[in-house]
Amino acid sequence: MTDLSTRPLHPRFGVEILGLDLAQPLSDDDFAFVRRTFAEEGVALIRDQGHIEPEHHIAFSRRFGPLEEHVLTQFLLPGHPEIFVVSNIVENGRHIGAYGGATEYHSDLAYLEEPSLGSVFRCLECPDEGGETAFVSMAAAYDALPDDLRRRLNGLDAVYDYVWSYDRRMAKIRGPLTPEQRAKTPVITHPAVRAHPETGRAALFLSDVWVRCFEGMEEDESQALLAEAMAIAKAPEAEYRHPWRPGDIVMWDNRSTMHRVCPYDAENTRRLMHRTTITGERPVRAVAA
Repeated sequence: MTDLSTRPLHPRFGVEILGLDLAQPLSDDDFAFVRRTFAEEGVALIRDQGHIEPEHHIAFSRRFGPLEEHVLTQFLLPGHPEIFVVSNIVENGRHIGAYGGATEYHSDLAYLEEPSLGSVFRCLECPDEGGETAFVSMAAAYDALPDDLRRRLNGLDAVYDYVWSYDRRMAKIRGPLTPEQRAKTPVITHPAVRAHPETGRAALFLSDVWVRCFEGMEEDESQALLAEAMAIAKAPEAEYRHPWRPGDIVMWDNRSTMHRVCPYDAENTRRLMHRTTITGERPVRAVAA
């Protein structure tokens, strides 16, 4: 194995991986180190990758598994549908990427039957101030739950409703979903506490963006319980905020973390990110300790 090492990003989770150049072939041993580190830490930073091409981004991401094509097809990178463009930039009268969203904590594609394994997010342009991406560990959040709240959540199923969420939060910004997009995102349920398939660690699998209610509970009662759990997950001391610079790549594990974008001057600065999303599997309920 080449000289790879790590240094922590936050006391509870996340590391920077040192010694990687994603424009060069990655040996099986080196990739095994990267994958194990990623699964254990939830967030991994790789700096100084401004020289790589979309093909390198895609090839590295595919080492983890097949890649998703996002339901918002208008924001896929031309010629590279594996890459979802996230940007506030307008060209020829239209946004070149997804914009105006992701300001609340969520995990990507959690509303699908098989939520994503994770995302590989590459920074091409970013403002000098603001626009950080904030992360929290949902495994650490589960560990921090009071015993009574942990017992209430173990065994519950959360109802994910993308269309309900989009209509409430994003339709006025990005425009309505097409009938085809609505058909691709039916209501789905997932366990509120899932087991990480590689480490076995229990983690909350919840989001106050996508979750409408818990199965068998009224919506108001569900939202109150969800808010109680999310307050612990999103406590200020639990958060890592990544200050972007061009060439950064941050990988996050959607099975054990949530993320959001922090505010920035979207009217007068530019932010351009490329994201690949790795196909995952149906969440498996964690066995209560």
